[in-house]
Amino acid sequence: MARVTWIFSPERVDTPDATALRRDYYDEVASRYWKRPATAAEIDEGLADDGAELLAPPTGDFRVARFGGEPAGCGGVLLIGEGRAELTRVYLRPAFRGRGGAGALLAELEDAARALGARRTVLNTRLDLIEARSLYARHGYAEIPAYCTGPYMEIWYGKELFPAATA
Repeated sequence: MARVTWIFSPERVDTPDATALRRDYYDEVASRYWKRPATAAEIDEGLADDGAELLAPPTGDFRVARFGGEPAGCGGVLLIGEGRAELTRVYLRPAFRGRGGAGALLAELEDAARALGARRTVLNTRLDLIEARSLYARHGYAEIPAYCTGPYMEIWYGKELFPAATA
């Protein structure tokens, strides 16, 4: 029996799979914030001019995670200066959670940040996104002072990147 594995690939944010994943991400975080399902119009508005086009070289990178060939998650890396890269839109569809993909996705994004020349990754999230906060803490992210501000930013994390160990 063949073992199902995670596959991560760079992808433009406007491909059908990447677009669907970004919509699912925004739907989940907005619905949790508003404590009601987000409407299609609200999702469209949230994704309009969200800066996702910067998640491509030379300013960033966007990865799609696939499990068994199915689009399962995504995440982006954005260079923000001073040797830092911000992790953003880190998401796994609920049906694919609990299969080791979230940690593997973080490692993939950290490698992408290193490839872009970053020495440190940072991110921001909300206090109510407890699962995400737990994930980041499990993978070496520590709370840091705010490096940016915005209406949905309540806690900030950072992690020093070291060259990946070579075998």
